Amino acid sequence: MSLLEMLLVVALIAIVGVVTAAAMNGGIDGLRLRTAGKELASQLRYTRTQAIATGERQRFLIDPQARTWQAPNGRHGSLPAALEVRFRGAREVAVAPGQGAIAFYPDGASSGGGIQLQVRDAVWKIDVGWITGEVRSGQSRSDR
Repeated sequence: MSLLEMLLVVALIAIVGVVTAAAMNGGIDGLRLRTAGKELASQLRYTRTQAIATGERQRFLIDPQARTWQAPNGRHGSLPAALEVRFRGAREVAVAPGQGAIAFYPDGASSGGGIQLQVRDAVWKIDVGWITGEVRSGQSRSDR
């Protein structure tokens, strides 16, 4: 076997490995799901920290239809169009119809709630405890 043939075989093995790894991890959509889920959880934690640090109630806002979010101090962002977004939480803290909000209080507690991101049958769930304000997130499989 010549050097060229050996390099070709190694390149083919590498390509097959990359394609297999991408397929097993949900590909680009799976990467978008994980990235968006981790970003939302991080921004929720930031909002809680701001409430504790400033001694004032802070709100994290999310618009599931527009796929946008807002956190304190002008932080905002959008979610990929491929993701289905669901919110559950107290309507009393929302500022507009169709928009979700989670309030965090100076003692670290929150109004509680959850955000679910989904692409195909992969789901990323973010839950915020109402007593502790703890933000928990992770990936799971769809129940439907």
